[in-house]
Amino acid sequence: MCGIFACYKHESVDKFKADALQLAKRIRHRGPDWSGNYVKNTTLLAHERLAIVGLGSGAQPITSQDGDYSLTVNGEIYNHIQLREEFSSYPFRTVSDCEPIIPLYEKYGLDAPKYLDGMFAWALYDAKKDRIIAARDPIGITTLYMGRDSSSPKTVYFASELKCLTDNCDSITAFPPGHVYDSETDQLTRYYNPDWLDENRIPSEPLDLLKIRHSLEKAVRKRLMAEVPYGVLLSGGLDSSLIAAIASRETEKANNTINPAEYDAETKHLAGVDDAGNLHSAGWSRLHSFAIGLPNAPDLQAARKVASFIGTIHHEHTFTLQEGLDALDDVIYHLETYDVTTIRASTPMFLLSRKIKAQGVKMVLSGEGSDEIFGGYLYFAQAPSAAEFHTEAVKRVKNLHFADCLRANKSTMAWGLEARVPFLDKEFLDLCMNLDPNEKMIKPAEGRIEKYVLRKAFDTSDKPDEKPYLPQEILWRQKEQFSDGVGYSWIDGLKDAAEAAISDEQFSQPKPEWGTDIPTTKEAYWYRLKFDAAFPQKTVAATVMRWIPKADWGCAEDPSGRFSKIHDQHVKN
Repeated sequence: MCGIFACYKHESVDKFKADALQLAKRIRHRGPDWSGNYVKNTTLLAHERLAIVGLGSGAQPITSQDGDYSLTVNGEIYNHIQLREEFSSYPFRTVSDCEPIIPLYEKYGLDAPKYLDGMFAWALYDAKKDRIIAARDPIGITTLYMGRDSSSPKTVYFASELKCLTDNCDSITAFPPGHVYDSETDQLTRYYNPDWLDENRIPSEPLDLLKIRHSLEKAVRKRLMAEVPYGVLLSGGLDSSLIAAIASRETEKANNTINPAEYDAETKHLAGVDDAGNLHSAGWSRLHSFAIGLPNAPDLQAARKVASFIGTIHHEHTFTLQEGLDALDDVIYHLETYDVTTIRASTPMFLLSRKIKAQGVKMVLSGEGSDEIFGGYLYFAQAPSAAEFHTEAVKRVKNLHFADCLRANKSTMAWGLEARVPFLDKEFLDLCMNLDPNEKMIKPAEGRIEKYVLRKAFDTSDKPDEKPYLPQEILWRQKEQFSDGVGYSWIDGLKDAAEAAISDEQFSQPKPEWGTDIPTTKEAYWYRLKFDAAFPQKTVAATVMRWIPKADWGCAEDPSGRFSKIHDQHVKN
Protein backbone atom coordinates (compact mmCIF):
# COMPACT_ATOMS: atom_id res chain seq x y z
CA MET A 1 0.00 0.00 0.00
CA CYS A 2 1.02 3.57 -0.57
CA GLY A 3 -0.51 6.98 -1.07
CA ILE A 4 -1.24 8.53 -4.45
CA PHE A 5 -2.19 12.00 -5.65
CA ALA A 6 -2.86 12.96 -9.26
CA CYS A 7 -4.02 16.05 -11.08
CA TYR A 8 -5.02 16.10 -14.75
CA LYS A 9 -5.45 19.20 -16.94
CA HIS A 10 -4.13 21.78 -14.51
CA GLU A 11 -3.55 25.04 -16.39
CA SER A 12 -0.56 26.02 -14.25
CA VAL A 13 0.82 22.62 -13.38
CA ASP A 14 4.43 23.78 -12.99
CA LYS A 15 3.42 26.42 -10.46
CA PHE A 16 1.01 23.99 -8.83
CA LYS A 17 3.73 21.41 -8.27
CA ALA A 18 4.96 22.92 -5.00
CA ASP A 19 1.41 22.95 -3.61
CA ALA A 20 0.78 19.44 -4.95
CA LEU A 21 3.76 18.04 -3.10
CA GLN A 22 2.45 19.55 0.12
CA LEU A 23 -0.95 18.01 -0.54
CA ALA A 24 0.66 14.63 -1.16
CA LYS A 25 2.59 15.06 2.07
CA ARG A 26 -0.74 14.93 3.93
CA ILE A 27 -0.80 11.19 3.22
CA ARG A 28 2.88 10.47 3.85
CA HIS A 29 1.76 8.30 6.77
CA ARG A 30 0.59 5.87 4.08
CA GLY A 31 4.00 5.75 2.47
CA PRO A 32 6.86 6.85 4.72
CA ASP A 33 9.58 5.04 2.75
CA TRP A 34 10.00 7.35 -0.27
CA SER A 35 8.33 10.14 -2.26
CA GLY A 36 8.21 10.60 -6.02
CA ASN A 37 6.51 12.79 -8.61
CA TYR A 38 6.08 13.16 -12.35
CA VAL A 39 5.00 16.19 -14.39
CA LYS A 40 4.24 16.24 -18.10
CA ASN A 41 2.03 18.49 -20.22
CA THR A 42 -0.65 19.58 -17.74
CA THR A 43 -0.64 16.43 -15.60
CA LEU A 44 1.03 15.69 -12.28
CA LEU A 45 1.37 12.35 -10.50
CA ALA A 46 2.71 12.05 -6.95
CA HIS A 47 3.45 8.98 -4.87
CA GLU A 48 4.21 8.28 -1.21
CA ARG A 49 5.71 4.81 -1.01
CA LEU A 50 5.36 1.97 1.48
CA ALA A 51 7.84 -0.62 0.19
CA ILE A 52 6.54 -4.20 0.46
CA VAL A 53 7.56 -5.76 -2.89
CA GLY A 54 10.48 -4.70 -5.08
CA LEU A 55 12.23 -2.88 -2.25
CA GLY A 56 15.22 -1.76 -4.27
CA SER A 57 13.66 -0.73 -7.57
CA GLY A 58 9.96 -0.16 -7.08
CA ALA A 59 9.90 3.60 -6.59
CA GLN A 60 7.02 5.43 -8.24
CA PRO A 61 5.69 6.97 -10.38
CA ILE A 62 6.85 4.24 -12.80
CA THR A 63 7.54 5.54 -16.30
CA SER A 64 7.82 3.44 -19.44
CA GLN A 65 11.16 3.27 -21.24
CA ASP A 66 9.89 5.48 -24.07
CA GLY A 67 8.43 7.99 -21.62
CA ASP A 68 4.93 7.70 -23.06
CA TYR A 69 3.32 6.29 -19.94
CA SER A 70 3.62 7.05 -16.27
CA LEU A 71 1.87 5.23 -13.44
CA THR A 72 1.20 5.82 -9.75
CA VAL A 73 -0.35 2.94 -7.78
CA ASN A 74 -1.57 2.24 -4.29
CA GLY A 75 -1.96 -1.49 -3.84
CA GLU A 76 -0.64 -4.99 -4.47
CA ILE A 77 -0.96 -7.01 -7.69
CA TYR A 78 -0.84 -10.68 -6.75
CA ASN A 79 -0.67 -12.06 -10.30
CA HIS A 80 2.20 -9.82 -11.39
CA ILE A 81 4.51 -12.77 -12.12
CA GLN A 82 1.97 -14.23 -14.54
CA LEU A 83 1.55 -10.85 -16.19
CA ARG A 84 5.30 -10.37 -16.57
CA GLU A 85 5.48 -13.71 -18.36
CA GLU A 86 2.57 -12.75 -20.60
CA PHE A 87 4.36 -9.53 -21.55
CA SER A 88 7.87 -11.01 -21.68
CA SER A 89 8.88 -8.72 -24.55
CA TYR A 90 7.98 -5.57 -22.63
CA PRO A 91 11.10 -3.75 -21.34
CA PHE A 92 10.33 -3.77 -17.62
CA ARG A 93 12.40 -1.25 -15.68
CA THR A 94 11.61 -2.39 -12.11
CA VAL A 95 10.64 -5.52 -10.20
CA SER A 96 7.54 -3.80 -8.85
CA ASP A 97 4.36 -5.86 -8.84
CA CYS A 98 2.60 -2.76 -10.22
CA GLU A 99 4.59 -2.18 -13.41
CA PRO A 100 2.68 -4.78 -15.50
CA ILE A 101 -0.28 -2.38 -15.46
CA ILE A 102 1.46 -0.39 -18.20
CA PRO A 103 1.70 -3.19 -20.83
CA LEU A 104 -1.81 -4.27 -19.79
CA TYR A 105 -3.06 -0.78 -20.68
CA GLU A 106 -1.14 -0.83 -23.96
CA LYS A 107 -2.88 -4.07 -24.98
CA TYR A 108 -6.31 -3.80 -23.40
CA GLY A 109 -6.93 -0.10 -22.78
CA LEU A 110 -9.85 0.48 -20.43
CA ASP A 111 -10.20 -3.26 -19.88
CA ALA A 112 -6.78 -3.43 -18.20
CA PRO A 113 -8.18 -3.61 -14.63
CA LYS A 114 -10.13 -6.79 -15.53
CA TYR A 115 -6.85 -8.68 -15.73
CA LEU A 116 -5.54 -7.65 -12.33
CA ASP A 117 -5.77 -9.87 -9.28
CA GLY A 118 -5.20 -7.69 -6.27
CA MET A 119 -6.21 -4.61 -4.32
CA PHE A 120 -5.44 -1.35 -6.04
CA ALA A 121 -6.14 2.27 -6.83
CA TRP A 122 -4.11 3.76 -9.66
CA ALA A 123 -3.78 6.57 -12.16
CA LEU A 124 -1.97 6.11 -15.47
CA TYR A 125 -1.08 9.02 -17.75
CA ASP A 126 -0.80 8.44 -21.50
CA ALA A 127 1.31 11.34 -22.74
CA LYS A 128 0.78 10.51 -26.44
CA LYS A 129 -2.97 10.92 -26.10
CA ASP A 130 -2.87 13.38 -23.20
CA ARG A 131 -5.20 10.94 -21.45
CA ILE A 132 -5.50 9.83 -17.86
CA ILE A 133 -6.98 6.50 -16.77
CA ALA A 134 -7.84 5.76 -13.13
CA ALA A 135 -9.15 2.54 -11.60
CA ARG A 136 -10.10 1.04 -8.26
CA ASP A 137 -10.17 -2.63 -7.25
CA PRO A 138 -13.45 -4.59 -7.50
CA ILE A 139 -14.59 -4.23 -3.87
CA GLY A 140 -12.81 -1.04 -2.83
CA ILE A 141 -10.26 -2.55 -0.46
CA THR A 142 -7.97 0.31 -1.42
CA THR A 143 -9.29 3.83 -0.87
CA LEU A 144 -9.57 6.35 -3.70
CA TYR A 145 -11.30 9.72 -4.07
CA MET A 146 -12.02 11.91 -7.07
CA GLY A 147 -12.36 15.69 -6.95
CA ARG A 148 -13.25 18.61 -9.20
CA ASP A 149 -13.08 22.38 -9.07
CA SER A 150 -16.11 24.11 -10.62
CA SER A 151 -13.94 27.06 -11.63
CA SER A 152 -11.79 24.73 -13.78
CA PRO A 153 -14.18 22.09 -15.14
CA LYS A 154 -11.58 20.20 -17.19
CA THR A 155 -9.34 19.59 -14.18
CA VAL A 156 -9.72 16.26 -12.37
CA TYR A 157 -7.99 15.20 -9.14
CA PHE A 158 -7.45 11.76 -7.63
CA ALA A 159 -6.13 10.89 -4.17
CA SER A 160 -5.93 8.03 -1.69
CA GLU A 161 -7.54 10.17 1.01
CA LEU A 162 -9.93 13.08 0.73
CA LYS A 163 -7.73 15.32 2.88
CA CYS A 164 -5.54 15.85 -0.21
CA LEU A 165 -8.47 17.31 -2.15
CA THR A 166 -10.19 19.67 0.26
CA ASP A 167 -8.08 22.73 -0.66
CA ASN A 168 -8.72 22.62 -4.40
CA CYS A 169 -12.00 20.77 -4.94
CA ASP A 170 -15.56 21.91 -4.26
CA SER A 171 -16.86 18.50 -5.32
CA ILE A 172 -15.37 15.28 -3.89
CA THR A 173 -16.72 11.77 -4.33
CA ALA A 174 -15.57 8.32 -3.30
CA PHE A 175 -14.30 6.68 -6.50
CA PRO A 176 -16.65 3.68 -6.98
CA PRO A 177 -15.09 0.21 -6.65
CA GLY A 178 -14.86 -1.91 -9.77
CA HIS A 179 -14.84 1.14 -12.05
CA VAL A 180 -12.38 2.78 -14.42
CA TYR A 181 -12.29 6.48 -15.35
CA ASP A 182 -11.31 7.71 -18.82
CA SER A 183 -10.55 11.38 -19.41
CA GLU A 184 -11.33 11.03 -23.13
CA THR A 185 -15.00 10.55 -22.33
CA ASP A 186 -14.93 12.01 -18.81
CA GLN A 187 -16.88 8.93 -17.77
CA LEU A 188 -16.69 6.19 -15.17
CA THR A 189 -17.31 2.67 -16.49
CA ARG A 190 -17.90 -0.48 -14.46
CA TYR A 191 -15.36 -3.15 -15.44
CA TYR A 192 -16.18 -5.61 -12.62
CA ASN A 193 -19.66 -6.98 -13.12
CA PRO A 194 -20.09 -10.56 -11.85
CA ASP A 195 -23.58 -12.06 -11.78
CA TRP A 196 -23.82 -11.90 -8.00
CA LEU A 197 -23.76 -8.09 -7.99
CA ASP A 198 -27.38 -8.18 -9.14
CA GLU A 199 -29.31 -7.98 -5.85
CA ASN A 200 -32.42 -9.40 -7.50
CA ARG A 201 -30.70 -12.55 -8.71
CA ILE A 202 -30.93 -15.27 -6.06
CA PRO A 203 -28.15 -17.84 -6.65
CA SER A 204 -28.61 -21.58 -6.37
CA GLU A 205 -25.12 -23.11 -6.49
CA PRO A 206 -24.91 -26.19 -4.25
CA LEU A 207 -22.63 -26.24 -1.22
CA ASP A 208 -19.12 -27.63 -1.70
CA LEU A 209 -17.25 -27.34 1.60
CA LEU A 210 -13.92 -28.50 0.18
CA LYS A 211 -14.03 -25.84 -2.54
CA ILE A 212 -14.61 -23.17 0.09
CA ARG A 213 -11.68 -24.40 2.15
CA HIS A 214 -9.25 -24.67 -0.77
CA SER A 215 -10.30 -21.30 -2.19
CA LEU A 216 -9.65 -19.48 1.08
CA GLU A 217 -6.32 -21.25 1.53
CA LYS A 218 -5.30 -20.11 -1.94
CA ALA A 219 -6.44 -16.57 -1.18
CA VAL A 220 -4.25 -16.46 1.94
CA ARG A 221 -1.30 -18.02 0.13
CA LYS A 222 -1.18 -15.40 -2.61
CA ARG A 223 -1.35 -12.61 -0.01
CA LEU A 224 1.88 -13.71 1.63
CA MET A 225 3.72 -12.10 -1.27
CA ALA A 226 6.13 -9.80 0.59
CA GLU A 227 9.78 -8.93 1.07
CA VAL A 228 9.27 -7.56 4.57
CA PRO A 229 8.20 -9.08 7.91
CA TYR A 230 4.48 -9.73 8.10
CA GLY A 231 1.94 -10.87 10.68
CA VAL A 232 -1.75 -11.44 11.30
CA LEU A 233 -4.38 -9.52 13.23
CA LEU A 234 -5.90 -12.01 15.65
CA SER A 235 -9.07 -11.10 17.54
CA GLY A 236 -9.89 -14.67 18.52
CA GLY A 237 -13.07 -14.58 16.45
CA LEU A 238 -13.71 -17.06 13.66
CA ASP A 239 -12.58 -14.92 10.73
CA SER A 240 -9.22 -13.68 11.95
CA SER A 241 -8.50 -17.05 13.57
CA LEU A 242 -9.04 -18.95 10.32
CA ILE A 243 -6.83 -16.53 8.40
CA ALA A 244 -4.15 -16.86 11.09
CA ALA A 245 -4.36 -20.66 11.08
CA ILE A 246 -3.96 -20.85 7.31
CA ALA A 247 -1.18 -18.25 7.27
CA SER A 248 0.66 -20.14 9.99
CA ARG A 249 0.61 -23.30 7.89
CA GLU A 250 1.73 -21.46 4.78
CA THR A 251 4.52 -19.66 6.63
CA GLU A 252 5.78 -22.98 7.88
CA LYS A 253 5.83 -24.25 4.28
CA ALA A 254 7.57 -21.10 3.14
CA ASN A 255 10.50 -21.85 5.37
CA ASN A 256 10.97 -25.33 3.99
CA THR A 257 11.70 -26.74 0.56
CA ILE A 258 8.50 -28.28 -0.71
CA ASN A 259 7.56 -30.61 -3.51
CA PRO A 260 6.63 -28.44 -6.52
CA ALA A 261 4.07 -31.09 -7.47
CA GLU A 262 1.99 -29.99 -4.49
CA TYR A 263 1.16 -26.76 -6.31
CA ASP A 264 -0.49 -26.29 -9.68
CA ALA A 265 1.11 -23.90 -12.16
CA GLU A 266 -1.19 -21.01 -11.31
CA THR A 267 -0.58 -21.30 -7.59
CA LYS A 268 3.17 -21.38 -8.14
CA HIS A 269 2.93 -18.00 -9.83
CA LEU A 270 0.67 -16.59 -7.15
CA ALA A 271 2.79 -17.77 -4.28
CA GLY A 272 6.21 -17.33 -5.85
CA VAL A 273 7.22 -21.00 -5.91
CA ASP A 274 10.35 -21.46 -8.00
CA ASP A 275 11.35 -24.54 -10.00
CA ALA A 276 13.25 -25.93 -7.03
CA GLY A 277 10.08 -25.82 -4.97
CA ASN A 278 10.98 -22.89 -2.73
CA LEU A 279 8.08 -20.69 -1.74
CA HIS A 280 9.54 -17.20 -1.38
CA SER A 281 8.11 -14.95 1.29
CA ALA A 282 9.69 -12.72 3.87
CA GLY A 283 9.37 -12.63 7.60
CA TRP A 284 10.28 -14.80 10.55
CA SER A 285 10.48 -18.56 10.80
CA ARG A 286 7.19 -18.47 12.72
CA LEU A 287 4.18 -16.31 12.12
CA HIS A 288 3.59 -13.42 14.53
CA SER A 289 0.06 -12.59 15.66
CA PHE A 290 -1.26 -9.39 17.24
CA ALA A 291 -4.29 -8.72 19.44
CA ILE A 292 -5.69 -5.75 21.34
CA GLY A 293 -8.40 -5.12 23.90
CA LEU A 294 -9.25 -3.64 27.23
CA PRO A 295 -7.75 -5.73 30.05
CA ASN A 296 -9.36 -9.21 30.18
CA ALA A 297 -11.44 -8.53 27.07
CA PRO A 298 -13.22 -11.54 25.48
CA ASP A 299 -11.12 -11.22 22.33
CA LEU A 300 -7.83 -11.27 24.20
CA GLN A 301 -8.72 -14.48 25.99
CA ALA A 302 -9.83 -16.17 22.77
CA ALA A 303 -6.79 -14.92 20.83
CA ARG A 304 -4.44 -16.48 23.37
CA LYS A 305 -6.08 -19.86 22.86
CA VAL A 306 -5.79 -19.58 19.09
CA ALA A 307 -2.17 -18.43 19.12
CA SER A 308 -1.18 -21.30 21.41
CA PHE A 309 -3.04 -23.80 19.24
CA ILE A 310 -1.66 -22.70 15.85
CA GLY A 311 1.82 -21.90 17.15
CA THR A 312 2.23 -18.20 16.43
CA ILE A 313 4.49 -15.87 18.36
CA HIS A 314 1.75 -13.84 19.97
CA HIS A 315 1.78 -10.17 20.94
CA GLU A 316 -1.02 -8.98 23.20
CA HIS A 317 -1.65 -5.28 23.68
CA THR A 318 -4.12 -3.53 25.94
CA PHE A 319 -5.50 -0.02 25.98
CA THR A 320 -7.48 1.94 28.52
CA LEU A 321 -10.83 3.57 27.94
CA GLN A 322 -9.20 6.98 28.30
CA GLU A 323 -6.53 6.15 25.72
CA GLY A 324 -9.29 5.20 23.31
CA LEU A 325 -11.22 8.39 23.98
CA ASP A 326 -8.05 10.48 23.58
CA ALA A 327 -7.46 8.94 20.13
CA LEU A 328 -10.92 9.70 18.72
CA ASP A 329 -10.01 12.98 17.01
CA ASP A 330 -7.02 11.37 15.30
CA VAL A 331 -9.09 8.34 14.32
CA ILE A 332 -11.78 10.47 12.68
CA TYR A 333 -9.14 12.56 10.89
CA HIS A 334 -7.50 9.45 9.45
CA LEU A 335 -10.73 7.51 8.81
CA GLU A 336 -12.52 10.46 7.22
CA THR A 337 -15.92 9.24 8.40
CA TYR A 338 -18.48 9.81 11.14
CA ASP A 339 -20.12 6.40 10.95
CA VAL A 340 -20.64 5.07 14.49
CA THR A 341 -19.84 1.42 13.81
CA THR A 342 -16.69 2.27 11.87
CA ILE A 343 -15.32 4.60 14.54
CA ARG A 344 -16.07 2.17 17.37
CA ALA A 345 -14.14 -0.62 15.65
CA SER A 346 -11.42 1.55 14.12
CA THR A 347 -10.11 3.02 17.34
CA PRO A 348 -8.69 -0.23 18.78
CA MET A 349 -7.38 -1.17 15.32
CA PHE A 350 -5.74 2.27 14.99
CA LEU A 351 -4.03 1.86 18.37
CA LEU A 352 -2.93 -1.70 17.60
CA SER A 353 -1.51 -0.71 14.21
CA ARG A 354 0.84 1.76 15.85
CA LYS A 355 2.10 -0.96 18.19
CA ILE A 356 2.58 -3.39 15.30
CA LYS A 357 4.53 -0.90 13.20
CA ALA A 358 6.76 -0.19 16.19
CA GLN A 359 7.59 -3.92 16.28
CA GLY A 360 9.02 -3.80 12.75
CA VAL A 361 6.07 -5.21 10.81
CA LYS A 362 4.85 -3.60 7.57
CA MET A 363 2.09 -5.97 6.44
CA VAL A 364 -0.68 -7.90 8.20
CA LEU A 365 -3.48 -10.20 7.12
CA SER A 366 -6.95 -9.39 8.41
CA GLY A 367 -10.40 -10.99 8.39
CA GLU A 368 -12.65 -8.30 6.90
CA GLY A 369 -15.38 -9.35 4.47
CA SER A 370 -16.46 -12.68 5.89
CA ASP A 371 -19.46 -11.32 7.78
CA GLU A 372 -20.80 -9.62 4.67
CA ILE A 373 -20.24 -12.64 2.41
CA PHE A 374 -21.78 -15.18 4.77
CA GLY A 375 -24.31 -12.99 6.57
CA GLY A 376 -22.33 -13.36 9.77
CA TYR A 377 -23.63 -10.37 11.69
CA LEU A 378 -26.06 -11.52 14.34
CA TYR A 379 -28.92 -9.42 12.96
CA PHE A 380 -28.96 -11.69 9.90
CA ALA A 381 -30.73 -14.23 12.13
CA GLN A 382 -33.78 -11.99 11.77
CA ALA A 383 -33.85 -12.23 7.95
CA PRO A 384 -37.41 -13.13 6.89
CA SER A 385 -36.30 -15.31 3.96
CA ALA A 386 -33.28 -16.68 2.12
CA ALA A 387 -33.86 -14.21 -0.70
CA GLU A 388 -33.82 -11.22 1.65
CA PHE A 389 -30.81 -12.69 3.46
CA HIS A 390 -28.91 -12.81 0.16
CA THR A 391 -30.01 -9.35 -0.98
CA GLU A 392 -28.81 -7.85 2.30
CA ALA A 393 -25.48 -9.71 2.00
CA VAL A 394 -24.95 -8.33 -1.52
CA LYS A 395 -25.71 -4.81 -0.31
CA ARG A 396 -23.25 -5.19 2.56
CA VAL A 397 -20.48 -6.42 0.22
CA LYS A 398 -21.18 -3.58 -2.21
CA ASN A 399 -20.86 -1.02 0.60
CA LEU A 400 -17.75 -2.46 2.21
CA HIS A 401 -15.71 0.43 0.81
CA PHE A 402 -17.66 2.79 3.05
CA ALA A 403 -17.23 0.61 6.12
CA ASP A 404 -14.90 -2.30 6.94
CA CYS A 405 -12.62 -1.87 3.92
CA LEU A 406 -12.25 1.80 4.77
CA ARG A 407 -11.58 0.92 8.41
CA ALA A 408 -9.00 -1.76 7.66
CA ASN A 409 -7.21 0.38 5.10
CA LYS A 410 -7.07 3.69 6.93
CA SER A 411 -6.65 2.43 10.52
CA THR A 412 -3.52 0.55 9.50
CA MET A 413 -2.19 2.95 6.87
CA ALA A 414 -2.31 5.77 9.41
CA TRP A 415 0.93 4.19 10.66
CA GLY A 416 2.35 2.88 7.37
CA LEU A 417 1.07 -0.65 7.93
CA GLU A 418 -0.60 -2.56 5.09
CA ALA A 419 -3.64 -4.78 5.69
CA ARG A 420 -4.52 -7.56 3.23
CA VAL A 421 -7.92 -9.23 3.28
CA PRO A 422 -8.10 -12.79 1.88
CA PHE A 423 -11.89 -13.10 2.25
CA LEU A 424 -12.29 -10.46 -0.48
CA ASP A 425 -10.32 -12.44 -3.04
CA LYS A 426 -12.17 -12.38 -6.38
CA GLU A 427 -12.25 -16.17 -6.78
CA PHE A 428 -13.43 -16.69 -3.22
CA LEU A 429 -16.13 -14.04 -3.66
CA ASP A 430 -17.41 -15.61 -6.86
CA LEU A 431 -17.60 -19.00 -5.20
CA CYS A 432 -19.31 -17.93 -1.99
CA MET A 433 -21.59 -15.18 -3.30
CA ASN A 434 -23.07 -17.63 -5.79
CA LEU A 435 -23.89 -20.13 -3.08
CA ASP A 436 -27.56 -20.94 -2.43
CA PRO A 437 -28.44 -18.53 0.43
CA ASN A 438 -30.46 -21.26 2.14
CA GLU A 439 -27.09 -22.75 3.07
CA LYS A 440 -26.07 -19.50 4.78
CA MET A 441 -29.26 -18.88 6.75
CA ILE A 442 -28.94 -18.76 10.53
CA LYS A 443 -31.19 -21.52 11.86
CA PRO A 444 -30.57 -22.09 15.59
CA ALA A 445 -33.17 -24.84 15.81
CA GLU A 446 -31.17 -26.83 13.26
CA GLY A 447 -27.82 -26.09 14.89
CA ARG A 448 -26.87 -23.66 12.14
CA ILE A 449 -25.28 -20.63 13.79
CA GLU A 450 -23.94 -17.66 11.85
CA LYS A 451 -21.32 -18.53 9.17
CA TYR A 452 -22.16 -22.21 9.56
CA VAL A 453 -20.84 -23.19 6.12
CA LEU A 454 -17.50 -21.46 6.70
CA ARG A 455 -17.09 -23.15 10.06
CA LYS A 456 -18.07 -26.52 8.62
CA ALA A 457 -15.59 -26.13 5.75
CA PHE A 458 -12.74 -26.03 8.26
CA ASP A 459 -14.14 -28.53 10.77
CA THR A 460 -11.99 -31.65 10.71
CA SER A 461 -13.43 -33.23 13.86
CA ASP A 462 -14.75 -36.14 11.82
CA LYS A 463 -11.33 -36.71 10.23
CA PRO A 464 -9.00 -37.89 13.03
CA ASP A 465 -6.04 -38.19 10.65
CA GLU A 466 -6.30 -34.56 9.57
CA LYS A 467 -4.66 -31.79 11.58
CA PRO A 468 -7.35 -29.44 12.96
CA TYR A 469 -7.22 -25.80 11.98
CA LEU A 470 -8.63 -24.39 15.23
CA PRO A 471 -9.87 -25.52 18.63
CA GLN A 472 -13.55 -26.47 18.47
CA GLU A 473 -14.54 -23.79 20.98
CA ILE A 474 -13.03 -21.15 18.68
CA LEU A 475 -14.29 -22.63 15.42
CA TRP A 476 -17.81 -22.57 16.83
CA ARG A 477 -17.51 -19.38 18.93
CA GLN A 478 -20.46 -17.02 18.50
CA LYS A 479 -19.88 -13.87 16.48
CA GLU A 480 -18.50 -10.98 18.54
CA GLN A 481 -18.20 -7.72 16.64
CA PHE A 482 -14.73 -6.25 17.05
CA SER A 483 -15.91 -3.17 18.93
CA ASP A 484 -17.65 -5.50 21.40
CA GLY A 485 -14.93 -8.12 21.63
CA VAL A 486 -12.24 -5.65 22.67
CA GLY A 487 -14.25 -5.15 25.87
CA TYR A 488 -17.91 -4.36 26.46
CA SER A 489 -17.01 -1.29 28.49
CA TRP A 490 -15.51 0.27 25.34
CA ILE A 491 -18.88 0.99 23.74
CA ASP A 492 -20.44 1.85 27.09
CA GLY A 493 -17.59 4.30 27.72
CA LEU A 494 -18.10 5.94 24.33
CA LYS A 495 -21.79 6.41 25.02
CA ASP A 496 -21.09 7.87 28.45
CA ALA A 497 -18.50 10.28 27.03
CA ALA A 498 -20.92 11.41 24.32
CA GLU A 499 -23.66 11.93 26.90
CA ALA A 500 -21.32 14.19 28.86
CA ALA A 501 -20.15 16.08 25.76
CA ILE A 502 -23.51 16.72 24.08
CA SER A 503 -26.28 18.47 25.98
CA ASP A 504 -29.94 17.72 25.38
CA GLU A 505 -30.41 21.22 23.99
CA GLN A 506 -27.52 20.82 21.56
CA PHE A 507 -28.76 17.42 20.45
CA SER A 508 -32.18 18.87 19.67
CA GLN A 509 -30.65 21.43 17.30
CA PRO A 510 -28.75 19.66 14.47
CA LYS A 511 -26.83 21.82 12.03
CA PRO A 512 -28.91 22.97 9.03
CA GLU A 513 -26.18 21.88 6.60
CA TRP A 514 -26.61 18.27 7.72
CA GLY A 515 -29.88 18.19 5.83
CA THR A 516 -31.65 14.87 6.29
CA ASP A 517 -28.51 13.10 7.54
CA ILE A 518 -29.36 13.88 11.17
CA PRO A 519 -27.66 11.90 13.96
CA THR A 520 -30.15 9.89 15.99
CA THR A 521 -27.95 9.39 19.07
CA LYS A 522 -25.64 11.64 21.04
CA GLU A 523 -22.73 9.38 20.17
CA ALA A 524 -23.41 9.87 16.44
CA TYR A 525 -23.86 13.62 17.00
CA TRP A 526 -20.53 13.82 18.83
CA TYR A 527 -18.68 12.05 16.01
CA ARG A 528 -20.29 14.29 13.40
CA LEU A 529 -19.06 17.39 15.22
CA LYS A 530 -15.55 15.97 15.34
CA PHE A 531 -15.72 15.16 11.63
CA ASP A 532 -16.90 18.68 10.80
CA ALA A 533 -14.05 20.15 12.83
CA ALA A 534 -11.51 18.06 10.90
CA PHE A 535 -13.19 18.65 7.52
CA PRO A 536 -15.16 21.92 7.58
CA GLN A 537 -15.85 21.80 3.84
CA LYS A 538 -19.55 21.00 3.52
CA THR A 539 -19.17 18.84 0.42
CA VAL A 540 -16.96 16.15 1.98
CA ALA A 541 -19.86 14.58 3.91
CA ALA A 542 -21.04 13.13 0.59
CA THR A 543 -18.17 10.62 0.81
CA VAL A 544 -19.58 9.11 4.03
CA MET A 545 -22.24 6.44 4.39
CA ARG A 546 -23.67 5.75 7.84
CA TRP A 547 -24.80 2.19 8.54
CA ILE A 548 -28.06 1.84 10.43
CA PRO A 549 -29.48 -1.59 11.41
CA LYS A 550 -32.49 -2.84 9.47
CA ALA A 551 -35.51 -1.66 11.41
CA ASP A 552 -37.82 -3.59 9.06
CA TRP A 553 -36.22 -6.81 10.34
CA GLY A 554 -36.94 -5.75 13.90
CA CYS A 555 -33.30 -4.92 14.60
CA ALA A 556 -32.22 -2.73 17.51
CA GLU A 557 -31.11 0.81 16.65
CA ASP A 558 -27.67 0.33 18.19
CA PRO A 559 -25.37 -1.54 15.73
CA SER A 560 -23.57 -3.42 18.50
CA GLY A 561 -23.98 -7.19 18.25
CA ARG A 562 -24.92 -7.24 21.94
CA PHE A 563 -28.31 -5.82 21.02
CA SER A 564 -29.11 -8.66 18.63
CA LYS A 565 -31.78 -11.05 19.83
CA ILE A 566 -29.49 -14.09 19.58
CA HIS A 567 -26.45 -12.64 21.34
CA ASP A 568 -25.24 -15.00 24.08
CA GLN A 569 -27.51 -17.73 22.72
CA HIS A 570 -25.23 -20.75 22.86
CA VAL A 571 -26.01 -23.11 20.02
CA LYS A 572 -24.20 -26.37 19.42
CA ASN A 573 -23.45 -27.41 15.88
